[in-house]
Amino acid sequence: MPIEKVDTLVVGGGQAGIAMSEHLSKAGIPHLVLEKNRIAEQWRTGRWDNLVANGPAWHDRFPGMEFKDVDPDGFPAKETVADYLVDYAKMIKAPTRAGVEVTKAERIDGAGGFRVETSEGVIEAENIVCATGAFQKPVIPPVIPEDADVVQMHSYDYRNPDQLAKGAVMVVGAGSSGGQIARELMEAGRKVYLSVGPHDRPPRSYRGRDFCWWLGVLGLWDVSAMTPGTEHVTISVSGAKGGETVDFRKLAAGGMTLVGRTESFADGVIKFAPDLVENIGNGDVNYLGMLDAADAYVERTGIDLPPEPEARAFLDDPDCMTNPLAELDLAAAGITTVIWATGFARDYSWLKVDAFDEQGAPKHQRGVSVEPNVFFLGLPWQSRRGSSFIWGVWHDAKHLADHIHTQRKYLDYHQATLEKQSQST
Repeated sequence: MPIEKVDTLVVGGGQAGIAMSEHLSKAGIPHLVLEKNRIAEQWRTGRWDNLVANGPAWHDRFPGMEFKDVDPDGFPAKETVADYLVDYAKMIKAPTRAGVEVTKAERIDGAGGFRVETSEGVIEAENIVCATGAFQKPVIPPVIPEDADVVQMHSYDYRNPDQLAKGAVMVVGAGSSGGQIARELMEAGRKVYLSVGPHDRPPRSYRGRDFCWWLGVLGLWDVSAMTPGTEHVTISVSGAKGGETVDFRKLAAGGMTLVGRTESFADGVIKFAPDLVENIGNGDVNYLGMLDAADAYVERTGIDLPPEPEARAFLDDPDCMTNPLAELDLAAAGITTVIWATGFARDYSWLKVDAFDEQGAPKHQRGVSVEPNVFFLGLPWQSRRGSSFIWGVWHDAKHLADHIHTQRKYLDYHQATLEKQSQST
């Protein structure tokens, strides 16, 4: 079969790949977007049934199209987000090809460009954009052995309470996913234990404005790097129930048992770090800090937003905080399922180039790899705090498309010079 050739190959047909396609088209750069499943597949099958977006519809979208039939202040359901991305790809006429998996990409020696092996043949490309993001492989820490008498699953595989065996459930991880899943299970009548690690806990809204709005006016979306030492701090925020501030004390008052960070397991007993009060306290500090920054902004600008003193009122610490559990016998507690909401690992095993550090993380600057003609898109903190959001990845994609366009102009100049020299001789 003849080898297909394209200027720029975009690997991944989610929000990153679609955003990249839009900017490449605007720059007149021929390209192809490959997706191994369906467009926006992860929003459909890589999420639990009741998931909604963590950002309101007015904010977390591409600039070129609004969500249909969704209140601007509402939080779109996962299927709505997937449909939105599919519709957007159609609107911009993105050259997508679904059901095609990239299995290997390597540089062509002495000829420039890359040879890309796919499930449907070989493609040669001058540039490769890895638009698969950073959430490819669910990670379950090796704490509880696989042969232990308890079902273990990652939050990636959780769908709904009816999916689980009868009994209590332990959820490890209190970020956005873990907190929402734990609450859903508790409201379904399950006894739930939630292992709470370090986290930020912003207000969902304050003084009549959403958290996303406050990050914008305070300039915090554009922060370019995490504060040192906070790499393992998750964010506990939710759009569920129409958008409510996560309140761990309230969850405990409803019957949930909070425990510290999960540390070890032996003989059916799981042990926790003595850090529950500290972790929740640090989350409170983060929460109050956002309120302080918002109040200072109102005072400085004179904007008319009503005060909200009740936002600073906390419930009393529940018994599980004043007398935290040091360990828990899973069988005695009736725990039949452990759900690990512990994040994802990168997987660039298909990309055979020298573009990664010792831990397998891409070496790049704002998505431009140290390996010529290789680009990354959809990484957390790729250029700023907002890079993982739909609107943030759109701006990162523009930067990469501009870079590719500039490089093409240099090559065009070189080719034009060669042709001129050839004609003169």
